Amino acid sequence: MNRSVNLTKRIKTTHGLRFCPVAYSANGRVKADWVKIAGREERHPEGSYYIEWYEDGKRQRRSVGKNALAAEAQRHQQEEILVARAAGLKAGLKFVDDSGKVLLAKAVTTYLTDIELAKAKKTYAAYSKALEYFLESCKKPYLADVDRRDLLRYSAFLRDEKELAPRTVNNKFENIITFLKAQGIRDLVGKNDWPSYTEEEPEIYDHDELDKLFAACDAEERMWFEFFLMTGEREQEVMYTYWSDIKFASSTVRVSHKPDRGWTPKAYKEREIPVPDKLMKSLQAWKKRANKSCPLVFPTTGCNPKLDFLECLKDVAKRAGLNCKHCDTCKKYEKCERWFLHKFRATFATWASEKNVSVPTVKLWLGHSDTESTMRYLKPARGPLMREKVNEIFA
Repeated sequence: MNRSVNLTKRIKTTHGLRFCPVAYSANGRVKADWVKIAGREERHPEGSYYIEWYEDGKRQRRSVGKNALAAEAQRHQQEEILVARAAGLKAGLKFVDDSGKVLLAKAVTTYLTDIELAKAKKTYAAYSKALEYFLESCKKPYLADVDRRDLLRYSAFLRDEKELAPRTVNNKFENIITFLKAQGIRDLVGKNDWPSYTEEEPEIYDHDELDKLFAACDAEERMWFEFFLMTGEREQEVMYTYWSDIKFASSTVRVSHKPDRGWTPKAYKEREIPVPDKLMKSLQAWKKRANKSCPLVFPTTGCNPKLDFLECLKDVAKRAGLNCKHCDTCKKYEKCERWFLHKFRATFATWASEKNVSVPTVKLWLGHSDTESTMRYLKPARGPLMREKVNEIFA
């Protein structure tokens, strides 16, 4: 009986969809998104992983998702099953070796499985990437052997090898600390060991650049980005907005749980947001042209949530000539950081505050659990009006 199990990835090639073997690093760990084609390693972030093996003379193949780490763990599990069957035993996935010590990679896989079941897709993706990088930087096989130096090395690895921004390094470092706490491992690092970053002012769009952006939009693009701006919703909240959430009589938009799609608002908090009449008029016209059989306000042709709002925003910004000179020179406008969806949310919050909407009300509209989170979205007031107020204070 053949007891080997191979890990492949189904990707797009010039000859169509193909199952290609994954690539492994020198330490034997699977390299996320890398496959081998004709003996060469190529990066292919698209597609899903599959394990394949032979049983009773027939090839078996099973999809094991899009996470390389979890896919490799399932490959190991299937090999254990085949070995156990050959020996006439009942198999199960081992999380300890013969010495009784917990394997780090298996602990990570178990943790990610729990995260995937309990948290939103974006949360799972964030933890998955942070833990993938941790396994890449930490050479120790056992969970109990992880120490302070491994965490400091991880921080340096993210900064120097992955070239991540300081804030991103801090976020991923926090993900690893949370993972270790879930394993009962605490107090490995002190306050001064955390990667530092400068707390920057929130970025918002100004009226002039938004005027230029919307002037470059077609009717569909204008509808998308006016909705982002005038509701202050998060990206996934926009993606999962149903027509039943739009209350035309009261000019409000509701953020609500979608059990049929397995989606729930952040922190499980539903809320209602008042929106301007101009947006409601646009939505009424939009609804007349919408697919009546699809509940989503912004669906794909297959009635699935639209996933490429950010790419579309960057395309419009390029058309409008709003990218920085560097982006136009290096043709990397798709990576331009001047334009991002969350900036609409900060703009919404700041403009509301400037019109004397109270912070508790803005907090409610944004769906925040605490005022501190809301304050981080508000850009300090500047300009002639603020200058007049300062002069009045010291008149």
